[in-house]
Amino acid sequence: MLSSALLMVLLLGLLLVALIRFQQHATEVFGAAILVMLASGFIGTNELLRNAANPGLATLVLLVLISYALEKTSLLRRLSGYLFTDSVQGSVLRTVGFSALASSVLNNTAVVAAMLNAVLSNKKVSPSKLLIPLSYAAIMGGTLTLIGTSTNLIVHSMLTEKGEPGFAFFDFTLIGLGVVIAGGVVLLVCSRCLPDAALNREKITEYLLEAKLSNDSPLIGKTVEEAGLRNLDELFLAEIVRGSQLVRPVARYHLLEAGDKLIFSGNVQKVQSLKQFPGLQLFAEENGLATQQLTEVIIKEDSALIGQSLKDTGFRARFDAAVVALRREGGRVSGKLGDVELKAGDFLLLATGPDFAGRQNLSKNFYVLSGIKPDHMLSGWREKLTWWGFAAMIAVSVLTDISLLGASIFLLAVLLFSGCLSVNEIKRRFPVEIWLIVCGALSIATAMNTTGLSALISQFASEALAGQSPLLTFIGIMLLTYALTEVITNNAAAALMFPIAFSLAEGLGINTMPMVMGVAFAASASFITPYGYQTNLMVFNAGNYQLKHFVKVGAPVAATYLLVSILLIPLVFPF
Repeated sequence: MLSSALLMVLLLGLLLVALIRFQQHATEVFGAAILVMLASGFIGTNELLRNAANPGLATLVLLVLISYALEKTSLLRRLSGYLFTDSVQGSVLRTVGFSALASSVLNNTAVVAAMLNAVLSNKKVSPSKLLIPLSYAAIMGGTLTLIGTSTNLIVHSMLTEKGEPGFAFFDFTLIGLGVVIAGGVVLLVCSRCLPDAALNREKITEYLLEAKLSNDSPLIGKTVEEAGLRNLDELFLAEIVRGSQLVRPVARYHLLEAGDKLIFSGNVQKVQSLKQFPGLQLFAEENGLATQQLTEVIIKEDSALIGQSLKDTGFRARFDAAVVALRREGGRVSGKLGDVELKAGDFLLLATGPDFAGRQNLSKNFYVLSGIKPDHMLSGWREKLTWWGFAAMIAVSVLTDISLLGASIFLLAVLLFSGCLSVNEIKRRFPVEIWLIVCGALSIATAMNTTGLSALISQFASEALAGQSPLLTFIGIMLLTYALTEVITNNAAAALMFPIAFSLAEGLGINTMPMVMGVAFAASASFITPYGYQTNLMVFNAGNYQLKHFVKVGAPVAATYLLVSILLIPLVFPF
């Protein structure tokens, strides 16, 4: 038994290293861990199937699907228009309050996505003053209820697997309110440190466009100035790619040759002006797509495109779209557009075909910002049915003996039969990544039990920590979980730390609730870097921020968040 426990410790160590090394591939890492545990006999197929059908996990999946119907309503977009005043502090306060409140019942990524365009397009306050507060408030608002963030539901799933009743809907609320109020005050003060930049202009100038000079173009043999490419309106000819040669900077006297790839930067809204030059073909048009209607997307942190070039991805076949332009924060993009290696957070401007919106892999790879709506926006009675149905689901689960799982099953059925959701939308939005990570986490907890590792941790707690204050162990668990969530994402941190925290609580003979609640809150506390939480990554790119901006604002917010959580959790849930 001891040897099995030691092997399990080795597996957990390798899992942690792999999650740090391959942050963008947590799904694959947890999938590999499941296979290793199956092969080693730490878990059996029956246990794996039971974990895959865990009631808490099923609830999480259903709520993700239901949230898609909520995203198709207009309420968030309509209300976000009332957030901005001539006062910067007033706008920050409204943005923080609205974002936190909306995130208490909606997926916080969806809340930020819905509010992003409203913030960027407002004319009263610089978006750079609002975007980081928007993301941080969404993270903190997710701690207000059980369904506010996937992290809470993951910990809930693992708690029910241990035979515990799990969390009630409002178990998080008192602590979450303290976190939101204290964190909101800090955000209000620290937002003064954020840049006051004209983001709309910066956002435009950093796009990269590519156009190819055809073999029969009348521009061949002319200088850049003679061809009229020197003084374009809001577009700048930055580079010429000629075979393996890169011409940069481009001078007015450089001669144009057949097959030249002309690399422009500037206002993508002026892209149509390039079509006025005979024999100049945009990169997207080489794939047979028109550029009259453009769609802006951000590459997700777990996208399958990361690390590949546009030329290697089969972009047109995969998405029925072609890239018109690309923008990246934190580094210059150079060379041919097709050879650029894609990274998480890259902005792409796409020319889309008729099948783009219906592709099932769309939501797995991109956050769609503008230029395209979901399959159909809800309006009229369907919109009202979605909102009132969601409110009824929460009320039924709180006020009656019907579980949240049972209520969400009925609501999803109503949304399907009423046409608020379609089967194709459910297929496209099914959260395979979250499902696999949670299934892996539950399997790790099972393996820790079967190998005796959980018993060893409990024994260590009962012997080595005997007589010590449980508060010190609780603080240690919170700080370790917080450190992990900054480097391996929130869901992975919760998955790794829950079985350890639960076993320590059992060994100390104390109430397990404050320990697992500490894991849930600490796993959501990703503020100092833009990479630990998806909403941070979204605003990082949209706001043209630098890492120092997250550190300046995120460090005091994180310290406040952790301090308030450490003070309130033991008060609400005594040891």
